[in-house]
Amino acid sequence: MFKTLALLFTFIIFTSASIAKELPAYQIYNNKGKKVDYDKLLKACEEKKYVFFGELHNNTIAHWLQLELTKSLFAKHKKKLILGAEMFEADNQFILDEYLAEQISSKNFHDEIRLWPNYNTDYKPLVEFAKQNQLKFIASNVPRRYASMAYKKGISSLNELSELAKTFIAPLDKFEFDSTVACYRKMITEMGDHGGVSLATAQALKDATMAHFIRQSVTRSDQIMLHFNGAFHSNNNEGIIHYLKPHVDIEKILTITTVEQESIDELDEENKNLADFIICVPSNMTKTH
Repeated sequence: MFKTLALLFTFIIFTSASIAKELPAYQIYNNKGKKVDYDKLLKACEEKKYVFFGELHNNTIAHWLQLELTKSLFAKHKKKLILGAEMFEADNQFILDEYLAEQISSKNFHDEIRLWPNYNTDYKPLVEFAKQNQLKFIASNVPRRYASMAYKKGISSLNELSELAKTFIAPLDKFEFDSTVACYRKMITEMGDHGGVSLATAQALKDATMAHFIRQSVTRSDQIMLHFNGAFHSNNNEGIIHYLKPHVDIEKILTITTVEQESIDELDEENKNLADFIICVPSNMTKTH
């Protein structure tokens, strides 16, 4: 009897210790810092037209949740779901389309499109899901050579490009750079020699171009756009959303961001209000690259 009770007591202690040592991989918060679950986030996404998933480019959990959210939204919206990503540049749209339509091989796709170094681990699953389910996937970013021109020579230098080249950029005659927007102001004032107005303007051109192609791709009222981008491009409803919201009802937009903290038990004050939902990941989480 006593032996049985001793074993039971040992089991209870061991079990309690095991529970105490559980290491959650992430915690989702709303913008006020209240803990919510994935279902809450999904339900909110299902009711919006433009969903921006802001990632940390090497964050394992963000990339996994991007794919899971894509699958969940597809289950509800089917082919009304459109994917888009900063990681693909507008002049490569036809190559992406050819691959999704199975007109070109994987080798040709890899050889001829400008893929990010972490494509295979982080973005290929999204592209392959779109291919498998015949979803549109929008290459929304400005070609990097034009962003480089804007940085080195100024926005006006882009007017010298051919009319074809200009189709891969947000309309230049409507592009305005507002240095008072917080994310651009920070680049100007806090990045030293690496920042400045030139860098902030080039960054704004990327945001404006992504907003432009997102708007162009959503042509029906029943469609939903799920866009993947670095968190900087959509945090605080700035970046892409700064250029999108003059044309789109802000109530139709939802933002998700990713942050890393030493502890995810409570959301740090500085991370509240960055987005509608904040995915908080331990800072020591394994990186994808």
